[in-house]
Amino acid sequence: MSPKLVRKIVVVGVGLIGGSFAKSVKRVGVCEEIIGVEANTNLAQKALKTGAVDRFAVSLEILAPELDERDLVFIAVPTLSVNTVLKDCHRYLSPSVTITDAASVKGSVREAAVEIYGNFPEQLILGHPIAGSEKSGVGAGLDTLFAHHKVILTPELASQSEQSPSFVRVKALWEAVGAQVLTMSVEAHDQVLASTSHLSHALAYSLVDTLANDPDHDDIFNYAAGGFRDFTRIASSSPKMWHDIMCANSEAVVRSLDLFTKNLHLLRDAVERRDSDTIMSLFCRAKESREAFLRSHSSNSSQSSTTTQEQESSMSNKINYVLKPGGFVSGSIRVPGDKSISHRSIMLGSLAEGVTHVTGFLEGEDALATLQAFKDMGVNIEGPTNGEVTIHGVGLHGLKAPKNALDMGNSGTAMRLMAGLLAGQEFDSTLIGDVSLSKRPMGRVAKPLAEMGVKVGTEEGGCPPLRISGSTKPQAIHYDMPMASAQVKSCVLLAGLYADGTTSVTEPAPTRDHTERMLRGFGYDVKTEGNKVTLTGGGKLTAANIEVPADISSSAFFMVAAAITPGSNLTLQHVGINPTRVGVINILREMGANITLLNEREVGGEPVADIQVQYAPLKGIHIPEDQVPLAIDEFPVLFIAAASADGTTILSGAEELRVKESDRIQVMADGLNAIGADATPTPDGMVINGGKPLLGGDIQTHHDHRIAMSFAVASLIATEEIRIHDCATVATSFPGFAELAKQVGISIEVQS
Repeated sequence: MSPKLVRKIVVVGVGLIGGSFAKSVKRVGVCEEIIGVEANTNLAQKALKTGAVDRFAVSLEILAPELDERDLVFIAVPTLSVNTVLKDCHRYLSPSVTITDAASVKGSVREAAVEIYGNFPEQLILGHPIAGSEKSGVGAGLDTLFAHHKVILTPELASQSEQSPSFVRVKALWEAVGAQVLTMSVEAHDQVLASTSHLSHALAYSLVDTLANDPDHDDIFNYAAGGFRDFTRIASSSPKMWHDIMCANSEAVVRSLDLFTKNLHLLRDAVERRDSDTIMSLFCRAKESREAFLRSHSSNSSQSSTTTQEQESSMSNKINYVLKPGGFVSGSIRVPGDKSISHRSIMLGSLAEGVTHVTGFLEGEDALATLQAFKDMGVNIEGPTNGEVTIHGVGLHGLKAPKNALDMGNSGTAMRLMAGLLAGQEFDSTLIGDVSLSKRPMGRVAKPLAEMGVKVGTEEGGCPPLRISGSTKPQAIHYDMPMASAQVKSCVLLAGLYADGTTSVTEPAPTRDHTERMLRGFGYDVKTEGNKVTLTGGGKLTAANIEVPADISSSAFFMVAAAITPGSNLTLQHVGINPTRVGVINILREMGANITLLNEREVGGEPVADIQVQYAPLKGIHIPEDQVPLAIDEFPVLFIAAASADGTTILSGAEELRVKESDRIQVMADGLNAIGADATPTPDGMVINGGKPLLGGDIQTHHDHRIAMSFAVASLIATEEIRIHDCATVATSFPGFAELAKQVGISIEVQS
């Protein structure tokens, strides 16, 4: 039996909301008795028949003597009627009885409470469930109406903290019936609801009324299509309820109506002028915004049939992997698109002149953050839909100042490359990221940008946010990179697009060259001479078609899975094998892996191939330092390969691993040792004595997606269950990883 959160609940108003609340509470069994308040005996009897309440009273006055600090009153009457109920609460109820409401407008309820009580009462917790139905009245209540929906509480007093008895009681009741409880101020609530709910209802009522009174088409509804039905559905709601809401929240609704009217006039003028660009831009922005809303909404709905368990769980940021030991991998799969190329396709496509079409785009959170950033700067981008994106480029100087900071999520690549692009804009900008990215050093891009005359501000230790001033134009420089880094190289080159003169970068070792290749693909002259890359500012980018190959970094997890597991035979399709990215192949082959490249070809300037991996015993090696920059992202899973190999594997020259999403040297060493391996971290690498049996255990990922996926691969050669904690960030780079892992034979369970 569920624990009793309250003794008695008194529901004043047993229509849709009140009746649904009563039925929902009864369903989960968290109170001893539910009592309805209704003066109309006929309505009371109808409500009793629905089973929502246990008994009825004609007034609060009658019930007041039996209520105390164990009880709660829920006010579910129309907004403008709440003050009448509050007068009875003030007159009859003890200050120890918790009171809450469901009114759609909080400002009017607050004003009424202060007027009636003389000050705002501590026992009153203002609330609003964001749920409803076209039906209304006594029999409309549903016991699941609030499940997976939001409820907003607007605690008014400092004493109404999340520890106060009244707040705790109200919050617990809503959570017990399956709602997600949020808090905000009264002012914020009323403006947000005016824009997202009250405005849409006003427009629906107005449209139906307008068409119903069209003198030229008195039979217009006979020809109305599905769009009219869908848009005006909410005009079937209770007119009394929405009348009260409009009157109670008039100031905020008028503000929203004014904003809508202004934008509607802009659309009208664009249609009259047949301004194709404006119309397309508006419609695309609206489509993408609505799809973003639907994606967010689906994360709170168990009824979504298109969202994987892994994607749903990642949105709540609470996801673990549980892996059974043993097995082998086989089959033929294609992993998602290359993340590095996906980032750059959005960046350069947005800055090109003309329309760029992208296929194979990685729909992971990192790449989507980059896409959203350019939308926020005024670029019209359609998609992604099944990996297809259409970008209406604005040219090198066509970006607009974003209204807010640009959120790069978990992506260091996006933040460092964006810093270079934004250095050439005339507006100020700020780049932020998630908890992991906010700890990563950005000084190595801030330093060369400062040498180019760009003002870049960081937090203590050179960490984000990055604040980039648009007051100065970048100056052309030659930059000798102290450490091999494709991100730093790309940042300087992208800033150089906006500089007068020639910008060049010399790198101490080869790094991935996707930026140079794609710039050439967009028609920009970039010269590479040995370890020096040069371009001259002042040119332009011309739109191109980009086909994104499968990501070799994502493929690496399955390459290692097949390489270490007897009986495995796996083919990875259409993988990018850029010469600056094939370190993982070279290192595995050096260790003895059986890897064959099939169907080699070039697509959109990038070499691709199908990669077949068959099991063969591995041996420990001293990893060549010239391969380190070519495999820098793949080392977490290469450490798993080293743990399975006979002999000792030594990595050096990889100090960059210390400043990735986590300190990948220390975190991987800790995890390997926790499951029975012999791994010793060094300042710039690791020494792994392989061949020891791997056991089971618990792995902490430290918000690092590659740590999570690497230890999922380790389960294939483990003898016991491996539990990997905090795996939500996997979706940033490899959406659907768990599903593909299951498909090829890894025994993985995703747990929220």
